[in-house]
Amino acid sequence: MESSGHTSGLSAAEVMESRQQYGSNMLEMQEDNVLLNVLKEVVLEPMFLLLLAACIIYFAAGQYNEGIIMLVSIFIVAGISLFQEYRSKNAVLALKKLSASSASVIRDGVTVQVPAGEIVSGDLLLLEEGEIIAADGLIVSANDFSVNESVLTGESFQVIKNPDDTNGVFRGTLVTSGSAAIKVTAVGLQTRFGKIGLSLKEITIVKTPLQAQMRSFVRNMVWIGVVAFLIVVGFNYYQSGNFVKSLLQGLTLAMSILPEEIPVAFSTFQALGAFRLLRNNIIVKQPQYVETLGSATVICTDKTGTLTQNSMHLAFLYDAQTDQSIDMNGTENIPAAVLEYAMWSSETDPFDPMEKAIHALYQKTAVADKRSQFKQIHEYPVGGKPPMMTHIFKNDKDEIVIAAKGAPEAILRQTNLPSAALQQIEERSLEYARLGYRVLGVGKGRWKDEQWPATQQEFKFEFLGLLVFQDPPKDNIIQTIQTFRQAGIAVKMITGDYMETALAIADQVGLTHNGDTLTGNEVMNLTAEALREKVTSVNIFARMFPEAKLKVINALKDNGEVVAMTGDGVNDAPALKAAHIGIAMGLRGSEVAKAAASLILTDDDLAHMTDAVALGRKIYDNLKKAIQYIVSIHIPIILIVTLPLLLMWKFTDIFSPVHVIFLELIMGPTCSIIYENEPIEPGTMQRMPRKAAGNFLSLKQLTMSIVQGIAITTACLGVGWYYINQGNTDATVRAIIFITLLFSNIFLTLVNRSFKYTIFTTLQYKNNLVPLVIFVTLLFIAATIYIPFVSSLFRLDALPWPMLITCIAVAMAGTCWIELWKLLKKSNN
Repeated sequence: MESSGHTSGLSAAEVMESRQQYGSNMLEMQEDNVLLNVLKEVVLEPMFLLLLAACIIYFAAGQYNEGIIMLVSIFIVAGISLFQEYRSKNAVLALKKLSASSASVIRDGVTVQVPAGEIVSGDLLLLEEGEIIAADGLIVSANDFSVNESVLTGESFQVIKNPDDTNGVFRGTLVTSGSAAIKVTAVGLQTRFGKIGLSLKEITIVKTPLQAQMRSFVRNMVWIGVVAFLIVVGFNYYQSGNFVKSLLQGLTLAMSILPEEIPVAFSTFQALGAFRLLRNNIIVKQPQYVETLGSATVICTDKTGTLTQNSMHLAFLYDAQTDQSIDMNGTENIPAAVLEYAMWSSETDPFDPMEKAIHALYQKTAVADKRSQFKQIHEYPVGGKPPMMTHIFKNDKDEIVIAAKGAPEAILRQTNLPSAALQQIEERSLEYARLGYRVLGVGKGRWKDEQWPATQQEFKFEFLGLLVFQDPPKDNIIQTIQTFRQAGIAVKMITGDYMETALAIADQVGLTHNGDTLTGNEVMNLTAEALREKVTSVNIFARMFPEAKLKVINALKDNGEVVAMTGDGVNDAPALKAAHIGIAMGLRGSEVAKAAASLILTDDDLAHMTDAVALGRKIYDNLKKAIQYIVSIHIPIILIVTLPLLLMWKFTDIFSPVHVIFLELIMGPTCSIIYENEPIEPGTMQRMPRKAAGNFLSLKQLTMSIVQGIAITTACLGVGWYYINQGNTDATVRAIIFITLLFSNIFLTLVNRSFKYTIFTTLQYKNNLVPLVIFVTLLFIAATIYIPFVSSLFRLDALPWPMLITCIAVAMAGTCWIELWKLLKKSNN
């Protein structure tokens, strides 16, 4: 859009010159080196340190082949970790950039939207009510402009600003009313906000309860590994007297105990899940919110623009002077005063759909367009319960226009109409509202004093009439609400509109309510305990205001609900912040709402939230499968290392660090690549939400994983024990146990793709990584037993086909028994 009333702003060349001279509008001195940070994290991982220790011991003992294998393994493990962590962190950085705030600036004479971080010193920045100021600057022009500077001063009152104010405005403060153009004087760390050390990092990774559980589990396993290492080294040295061998045996056990895949899988699942949501037009500001999505039990949604199309058009116009309701479809007999004062009470450069419709109709029907003759000299922003707004204009002849619009009862209570007339107009308003229309009252004010009143509620108005807008429901909203209901998620409407309008729209979109409703005043009059009881059954909340919204959200949270809340205005920010999942509208949402929210719907389409919930549930389920797989496959590795030693088998040196790290290289990709790519299972969106509290794995699920691990251990050691007693060599027995475990890993990967559906169903799931990973594993198996150089490194003998088939059969028996359990479970249900 072309700028008007301002200078042409900076040119492209001037922007580059300013950025080079004064720097960018970032609060960090420089962008973090992602690769360096990831590399540091990888090097400090316990598994990396264990591999390094084993490598040093092998070289010190003169076992160069093994030492070279461990050295190569270090690079492979570090490479995999680097790739996964780097990919995750890049996804987070991309989300951070997308969720960063934007600002309007004039450049080359045109108003453009730019990311706040790209503002430069000298820019002409345009500000409106509800925006967070992105840089320090001096006011060039202002229109009833006030700012809340509490973020800097601690004082919450509004500060009126004008071009004569030499202090200007500051980054991080909130525009509470009016509009202004400012010339930027400081950016980034040079702003007052930057100098006092505040930070605006939108993406801050905070630990969720689930993350804390994961970290605690891994940390405990590390300590268990340390203790087990000392015990095994001591016990082995006591038996053999060989310290190097004992040390390697202890390192082998420590490596087998450490579940390093868990934190990698967890961060990968969340970060990539958040990035996948971008395909559904949802910006997730922090990856851990993906975890919360799957447990949402209630979604509180506003009406206008979320349930409805927000495509306002004037359906009726009521003229109070003639007591006529005028159908606006095709009529030319429009009451001039009602429409004119509705126009004056709107923003001069409107962004609200209703105000746009008012201006368009005025321009089309006005005999003489007066907008250029008057200048706005004072403004009272939207406020009050119920809300209204008032604008004051003046022309060269000192003629004053005081125009107000808002909730009909807000305007009516400031008139001198007799009670009968008031009742008649209120009934007329309710008639429109019962049909689902949005109703606004219009008033004409007068004021004789030179000083304008402190609040707009001090004016007396002549009631001119009603504006009746039609905003039909969105085409997909009925299906969206039905999907939420099937998923066990309650949908509650929270709106500032008439109760009658809310009920009409609820009926049109299929939102059940049984006539049980609450207004904002009723909410505030209820005790906390009474409200907690009411919110369980009430789905329609009307005539709501910020304090009432917040109280409802807190009552739902106190009931143990996981609450999602949609909003777009400044007044929605407290409730958005309080909700577990705050959802801001990307198109019509204020910067304050976007800053307070955890998700941003870029196209304002609530239907995407059903996709987000489905993805949240899918990620949680797949992560659970991955963790159960990790637990199950670690148990046999641990027991194969320790049981022969504790049971004093004549052959105890089954696995060495070389074998364990080879298994780790297979298991890592299996859990984090295959399971992350698994599709959503049938019925996922038809079940009740999971409980947000509690352990990640239930006792039943953990027991199942342990049983699976013990069954695989029994299969591997059982077949090994059989071939020991048959007089086979150590290398043959080691090959039997190792190959059986590798095939068990393949079968475990397949059967754990679902704990509900059998393998015959899951084989039909589309996941191209499954055959790829299995094929690569089979190549590794073939290489380890049939390529002499490789088999000698792993100290394995080549197996004849009968033995290999036995390994496959035993591995299948040790893992696929769960398929019978699934069938039995299904028949009992």
